[in-house]
Amino acid sequence: MRSGKAGNDGIGDFNPSFDGVEFDVGSLEVREEKVRTRFWDKFRRVAAHIPFTDDLLASYYCAMDPDTPTRVRGTLLGALAYFILPIDAIPDFIIGVGYSDDAAVLAAALSLVAAHILPKHRAAAAKTLGKDVPAEDAEPVDTEPVS
Repeated sequence: MRSGKAGNDGIGDFNPSFDGVEFDVGSLEVREEKVRTRFWDKFRRVAAHIPFTDDLLASYYCAMDPDTPTRVRGTLLGALAYFILPIDAIPDFIIGVGYSDDAAVLAAALSLVAAHILPKHRAAAAKTLGKDVPAEDAEPVDTEPVS
């Protein structure tokens, strides 16, 4: 079991690359751009068919928040990239189970970084979904989808 002091990113010495190679901020920027450009199209197509839209959107807003620590952003961007990939472990078109692998990947990422999903990220998700947002959670976050 690895141990280490938690750094300023809140998740210690976790390496999101899983291969021991030092984390590369450049690859994070590439992932972020891919997620930004492909997320909303996929989300619009499938939102009515998945039960984890709130967590998915809150994760998106957390990953796009420049105040979120880099390694947390990397973890969430990896999970979001898996969601937008056209090919995955269980094809999305299989009714009933198609998004179960996407939900599992997102749940795993959330279990690692849950403390960084802030009320403002959940409020932005609720606003995007047309839900009521508690006044104390209504910090401004850009909720405009990128076209």
